Amino acid sequence: MRVSLIITTYNRPDALRRVLEGTGEQSRMPDEILIADDGSGPETSGIIQEFSKVFPCRFEHVWHEDQGFRAARIRNRAMAMATGGYFILLDGDCIPPRHFVQDHLMLAEEGLFFQGKRILVGRELSSGFSCKEANSFPRLLKALVLRDIQNAHHMIRFPPFPAQRSRSLSGIKSCNMGFFRKDIVAVNGFNQDFVGWGREDSELAVRLYRYGLRRKGHPFMAVCFHLWHKGYDRTAIHMNDQLLNKTMESDEYFCPNGLVQA
Repeated sequence: MRVSLIITTYNRPDALRRVLEGTGEQSRMPDEILIADDGSGPETSGIIQEFSKVFPCRFEHVWHEDQGFRAARIRNRAMAMATGGYFILLDGDCIPPRHFVQDHLMLAEEGLFFQGKRILVGRELSSGFSCKEANSFPRLLKALVLRDIQNAHHMIRFPPFPAQRSRSLSGIKSCNMGFFRKDIVAVNGFNQDFVGWGREDSELAVRLYRYGLRRKGHPFMAVCFHLWHKGYDRTAIHMNDQLLNKTMESDEYFCPNGLVQA
C-alpha cells in the first residue's frame, strides 16, 4: 500500500531537521513526504529544499501564508495533494523512531483509524535530542535517569501486545495519526472553520466515529518523541470548543468547509 507521510510545521526549522533525519532512518520509507507548512519563513524552506534533494521518494513543500494557527487548512491542502492510499500525520517537532512507518502499516485496519502515542521530551533534553537518541535504548535510559522524559513506558517496542479499540476522545492528538485515504475523504478532512490552536483533531475524530469508524491504539508501537515547546496561544479555545460541541450535537459526519475546499 502506498503511504503518504504528512508532516505539519511552523517556524521550527531546528526541530523539523531532526524529524526529517528520523524519517530518513525508517525501516520502511514512506512513498511520499509532504510538508504541511503553516506559513514558516525562509529558513524552513531552506531545510526542506536541502532534504528534497536526498530523499528517494516524492517530497513536496505545501505552504500557505502565515495568518495565524491554521493547521486544519494546511493539513487539508497537503492531503489533497497526496497520492497514497494511507495517510500518516506527524508534527514537525515529533521525531519518529526507526519502525514508525512500518508500525503504522502493521496496525492499519479497515474500519479503524489509528491514534498514536507520544513520549514527551523535556525542555533541557529537547535541544540535543535526535533520532540517534530515539533509536538507542541506552541513550533513552540515560534520559530517563535524568528525569527529562514523560510517558517513558511507551519507549519499549513490543508488537505482541494487543491493540486497543474505542470511540473515546481522550488523548486524541493529530501529531501522530493514521487513516485510510478513502475514510478521510468521506468526512471531508479537517474542519477549516478551526482557526487558532485546539480541538480541530477532536472534532475530526467525532466525525470519523459518526462515519462508522473506531479508534485503534497501541502503547508500544508507532510512538513518536515530542520535543518540548512553549505552550500555544489559547485565545481561540472557547470558540473552538463551541465548534466541537456543535459537531458532537450533530448527526453529520461530512464537513462543509474541509478537504474539498482546501
